[in-house]
Amino acid sequence: MTTIQDLNAIKERTLKTMELRLQNKDKKKDLEGKHVLICGGPGCHSANAEDIKVALEEKIKEKGLDKEVKVSLAGCFGLCETGPNIEIYPEGIFYCHVGVEDVDEIVEKHLLNGEIVERLVFEDALEDGKVKPVSEITFYKKQEKIALRNCGIIDYVNIDEYIALDGYQALSKVVTEMTQQDVIDTMKEANLRGRGGAGFPAGRKWETAYKYHADQKYVICNADEGDPGAFMDRSILEGDPHSVLEAMAICGYAIGSNQGFIYIRAEYPIAVRRLEIAIKQAKEKGLLGKNILGTDFSFDIEIRLGAGAFVCGEGTALMESIEGKRGMPRTKIHRTSHKGLWQKPTIINNVETFANVPAIIQKGVEWFKSIGTEDSPGTKVFALGGKIANTGLVEIPMGLTLREIIFDIGGGIPNGKKFKAVQTGGPSGGCIPEEHLDTPVDFGSLGKLGSIMGSGGMIVLDEDDCMVDIARFFLDFTVDESCGKCVPCREGTKRMLEILEKITEGKGTPEDLDTLESLSETITQGSLCGLGQTAANPVVSTMKYFRDEYEAHVYDKKCPAGSCQALLQYFITDDCIGCTKCAKNCPVSCIDGKVKQRHVIDQDECIKCGNCMEVCPVGAVIKK
Repeated sequence: MTTIQDLNAIKERTLKTMELRLQNKDKKKDLEGKHVLICGGPGCHSANAEDIKVALEEKIKEKGLDKEVKVSLAGCFGLCETGPNIEIYPEGIFYCHVGVEDVDEIVEKHLLNGEIVERLVFEDALEDGKVKPVSEITFYKKQEKIALRNCGIIDYVNIDEYIALDGYQALSKVVTEMTQQDVIDTMKEANLRGRGGAGFPAGRKWETAYKYHADQKYVICNADEGDPGAFMDRSILEGDPHSVLEAMAICGYAIGSNQGFIYIRAEYPIAVRRLEIAIKQAKEKGLLGKNILGTDFSFDIEIRLGAGAFVCGEGTALMESIEGKRGMPRTKIHRTSHKGLWQKPTIINNVETFANVPAIIQKGVEWFKSIGTEDSPGTKVFALGGKIANTGLVEIPMGLTLREIIFDIGGGIPNGKKFKAVQTGGPSGGCIPEEHLDTPVDFGSLGKLGSIMGSGGMIVLDEDDCMVDIARFFLDFTVDESCGKCVPCREGTKRMLEILEKITEGKGTPEDLDTLESLSETITQGSLCGLGQTAANPVVSTMKYFRDEYEAHVYDKKCPAGSCQALLQYFITDDCIGCTKCAKNCPVSCIDGKVKQRHVIDQDECIKCGNCMEVCPVGAVIKK
């Protein structure tokens, strides 16, 4: 049984082994040795991060450096665009696009001779021939880490390293110094709003369950992250699983529960495996299970695997799935905090919400509220994707503008393209145009623009993206993921998708635009759960800000972005040199022309595959 004294001893002992990687943050300069951290996030993991670790360890041992240099895998570094990534401390040097073939040079030059391997240094870290440490890279400068505070720092399978960075100290404080009401009051004062999308205050939710008397209560962590392009919760579970376990135990103490469940989709096997290891370690140390830290408080956690249904991200559908039923939302007769899992009081928060809890307990309400805005304190994690230079995971203080996120942290739009819109909130969110780039990111501000915070997906679109097709894409996803229980969602979204497909194929009519608006209102007001209630958001927002594109598709039968295949036409200009490559590569042989003469495309036969444009060596093929 681990005691509070044991926790402190583990912390003191383990901190000594972590000094080198923490040096850059503490600005110490007198430490000897080096520590190599390798990103073990999903992207880098799939790009052979573990093979790089093995190769580094073998080469370091071969050179007799194994006593001076430590190698560890850590959680996601955030800058996924450049993976596989490694960081070397105490210098804080960030190497990107590292392969197994680069290991010898890193060991020989950097670890043996102290020379920076400049060709592997992240581009933004090089300035006037000098290499900036990780903390000064533009991508990280405006970020502030709470939920991701340990990701990329600790070894995710080593509970002692979590303890070394104040892990389980919050739980210790709660079970020995605070009453249940004290914990709830702290959470209410902090105004931690749910990071799963709705933004409901966690403290108020916890208090409702605490005050409702029952013989059994449950705590559920919603890890069923299914938005296209979203990987925030998964990265936390893979890089810092103990932060979620500790928070769930704190919640259990506050509401009077002894049982927790983590509901996670089976298609996240790395996260599941690391969670299983973390739960086992916590139980071995007496930080989960019976009589935690020698008190009379007991709390256990089990994992429940989902089959990947997007609708199971909705709380009541999730509970139906845990109970062994088909994942379909319930009619909201009772609050979940009164009658939830097996009709018992249940608290459901998502991964990121829970990840904030230990830090709030440990550092205090005033510290948390000093970050972000008055209405939306703290930070938010976003998965930046789409047409952006620095694809990856970022955590920003609430109130930072969309412009700062996209152009400062994200590095702007690649290939000299023009920014067009940003889609926030996944399939339930909306598209925000350039005129609103200076909008601060918080729950209220995004809502006013017709979008939502959502769980944290942020997809950037450029001039080549058709907004009608973007709306069609998200409706297609929603139609596939609808459980079919209620008519407005089951039938309404399908009819909207059919209309959008008509429009992108050049068959739309002016009446279709009116029908889209009418259906949007009906589906929003009549659907049973959040999936249907927000399904029309991509359509509503794109029709509001980009109606001219809808009208161009309907009236002119043109796609202004040149994206909708059915509305495209390919032409060969006078720049043609008659090399015949286009004709030879045309799958339907619809291009005619003699050698060294301009070629011509038969528009009636053209299937608009774009092969001719791709193979033309002089850019003589254009599309309109």
